[in-house]
Amino acid sequence: MKEVNMWTISENKTWDHLAGTFDWVECMAAVPQDARHHAEGNVAVHTQMVLDALAQIQAFEQLQVQEQEILWAAALLHDVEKYSTTVTEPDGSITAHGHARKGALKARNVLYTAVPAPFEIREQIVALVRYHGLPIWILEKKDPLKELVKASLEVNTQWLALLARADILGRICTDQAEMLYRIDCFEEFCKEHGCWGISRTFASSHARMHYLQREDVHVDYVPFETPVTEVILMSGLPGAGKDTYVKKHFPDLPVISLDDIRNEWDIDPTDKTGNGQVIQAAKEKAREYLRRQTAFVWNATNTTRQMRSQLIELFHTYKASVKIVYVEAPYKHLHQQNRNREAVVPMRVLEKLIDKLEVPALWEAATVVYQV
Repeated sequence: MKEVNMWTISENKTWDHLAGTFDWVECMAAVPQDARHHAEGNVAVHTQMVLDALAQIQAFEQLQVQEQEILWAAALLHDVEKYSTTVTEPDGSITAHGHARKGALKARNVLYTAVPAPFEIREQIVALVRYHGLPIWILEKKDPLKELVKASLEVNTQWLALLARADILGRICTDQAEMLYRIDCFEEFCKEHGCWGISRTFASSHARMHYLQREDVHVDYVPFETPVTEVILMSGLPGAGKDTYVKKHFPDLPVISLDDIRNEWDIDPTDKTGNGQVIQAAKEKAREYLRRQTAFVWNATNTTRQMRSQLIELFHTYKASVKIVYVEAPYKHLHQQNRNREAVVPMRVLEKLIDKLEVPALWEAATVVYQV
């Protein structure tokens, strides 16, 4: 029996129904895979085998029904962007580099716009898609422990291992035994470092950031220095409600607003050169506050990790702690709220921002607040 108010990506899980309902499922049949790693055939064949394999794993059967739905959706979506990343190399091999990263963006888009999922469920599925290959390759990373710690702050590693195991069982390849052994090693690695099914804990948020931002720092080191001030970094799509949140929660803090600077200088949001000038002016104002050790709010969309990381690096240079506040409105309300703004963002621009949206992860800043 289904749980009350349980989310599912589809009540009808037959492949014909899925392919007829979702264009991103239908196109999987047209995506080839390298026979050395996927002798079973195209992405559609592989995905169906993964779903079948997942259902037969005992650990999956022991999950709560809602948890099963989360993992099932992640398995359905895990290779969704092989469609756009698959290429045939000069030597005849077939690759799909970057499909997990791009697939995470696609999964978020689908679960925000087309099949709305509760925020926590959506982001867990997104993280499972993003990291589904990590259990296989983690020990080959430059810093495996740091990669594990960051992943544990985003995804349930027990579920991740389950998905990875189904991914390997749901294919025909000669190295299946080796791949399954690597997943066993990942499980032991997680348990050894306190990351099995839980986020890695730290003595403080400052200790966590100190470890994640530096090389050659022990994971349990507690720094003596403490931040001298705090910067509030707003994040969210246009029309999500960032301005309202700032006015309500930080009425006494100075605010650096990119929209306000654009309005003052009469610069269109689509003007790249003008926006560059706006950002430089905003950064200079931020430096003034940072030099005076004055807390302030940086209010802009900051919807990609690259945008946020550049600012966070600047703030940390002045020994400031960073709190990211991510604000989100339901997709059906977003366009209406955007139209009610003073600085309306064109619909095509807003949709492009949605396509590239990266919700802040807990490892990006000392504190991350989700207002959804």
